[in-house]
Amino acid sequence: MSRFFILLLLLISFLSAGQKVTDFKLKDINNRLTSYSKVKGEKLTIIDFWATWCKPCIQAIPKLNKIHEEYKNRGVSLLGITVDSPRNAAKVKPFAKTYKINYTILRDPNSKIASDLNVNVFPTLYIINAKNEVVFSHEGFRPGDEKLLVTELERLLAENQN
Repeated sequence: MSRFFILLLLLISFLSAGQKVTDFKLKDINNRLTSYSKVKGEKLTIIDFWATWCKPCIQAIPKLNKIHEEYKNRGVSLLGITVDSPRNAAKVKPFAKTYKINYTILRDPNSKIASDLNVNVFPTLYIINAKNEVVFSHEGFRPGDEKLLVTELERLLAENQN
């Protein structure tokens, strides 16, 4: 079963690879308009599409907080994009405080950016390189998935040095 899961993850990653992320602007949780180019990482950017109502998203947040702390000084930026609807917008900021989210959060209330990047499952995570190309993607979250993300980050950072 685990081999099937790994093959499925690799297939999803392969199908998303090469997709380009164009600069976009969204409001952050303090209602300030922010562009992707302003918050992206020097070497890599992790974008996590999530929602306050998504249980796997909630499970992933502490792991993403830890990854953000470990990689932020290595040219990697982590960006959370919430797809909570305008009705749920007021919940996002208290949610971020409760879960101690320590990375940038942008709001995509109409799922425009999520749609542009073909996000169909929450959470969906992308790693984007300095050329704005999606080089890795992952759908959903199960305990242990963070190890896959760390392995991929290390591989991509090593490639970046060559």
